[in-house]
Amino acid sequence: MKDILQYLFNHNTLSKSEAKAMMIEIAQNKFNAAEVTAFISVFLMRNITLKELEGFREALLQMAVPVNIDAGDAIDIVGTGGDGKNTINISTLASFVVAGAGQKVTKHGNYGASTTTGSSNVLEELGYEFKNNSDQLNDDLERANICFLHAPYFHPALQSVGLLRKSLGLRTFFNLLGPLVNPAKPQYSMIGVYNLEIARIYQYLLQKDDKDFILVHGLDGYDEISLTHDSKIITKKGEEIYSANDLGFNPVTLEDIKAGSSIRETAKIFTDILEGKGTVQQNSVVLANASVALYHTGRFGSYEDCLLMSQESLEGGKALKSFELLVS
Repeated sequence: MKDILQYLFNHNTLSKSEAKAMMIEIAQNKFNAAEVTAFISVFLMRNITLKELEGFREALLQMAVPVNIDAGDAIDIVGTGGDGKNTINISTLASFVVAGAGQKVTKHGNYGASTTTGSSNVLEELGYEFKNNSDQLNDDLERANICFLHAPYFHPALQSVGLLRKSLGLRTFFNLLGPLVNPAKPQYSMIGVYNLEIARIYQYLLQKDDKDFILVHGLDGYDEISLTHDSKIITKKGEEIYSANDLGFNPVTLEDIKAGSSIRETAKIFTDILEGKGTVQQNSVVLANASVALYHTGRFGSYEDCLLMSQESLEGGKALKSFELLVS
């Protein structure tokens, strides 16, 4: 590790094979916490390169616990996290709205490392028990139209650095890997990214896959469609900028979509929204993300059609039903 660290401290970057080898050794706990912290710190001082991201991703997918999910047309709605905005769990809420609308969702998530409440935190707080058994996950998908894959159950490297990431409390390159290593390998992915430079790297990497993707970025620094500012949406076909009005909503403020100060408070906001007790602003940002996700699959007509489906799912209790079936 010392040689690699010195190499990186001299402003060099890793090749794809070097990055892959490092990730495998981290997963095998070959280094102590200080060495891994120093390695992670390199990428706090500069952006990761495409080759490094490819190598880290390939290692995680190679080492992942295998899972067989019977849903070739499923979608994952996920963000990198690390945008520092401390919002409600928008992508997870949107996942239940999408599931309630009839689209299968294989949601990949984790505990919050650089935020108070990640998707795993809120679902665990609300009674969901993580699982990595394919039969159980397929049962969830059949009953609730959604299953949840808690990342550390499938990725040894993420498990081995979990406490370290939490103690750092900073955005690391592991934030970037989570959305790229869903072990269910869904056909569609809607990925929120916190800056445009990272969006470009994702775009180059994902163009090589046979899966379909959509990248979303709030231009004021959100890793989702926040409606606080215009959003850039990138697909294989190109990119566009959309305002809140373009998506059928009024703009919201940061305060409108803030998470609680604890996991319990944030979980209460989460269930309030699903139960129809959310504010107009909270509902709007969830519906915007859900509608774009549905539209991205190309299976449900125009964006306006998808918006109506999302509204019916949330306001008609279908999203809540999907949630209740998952956690029951």
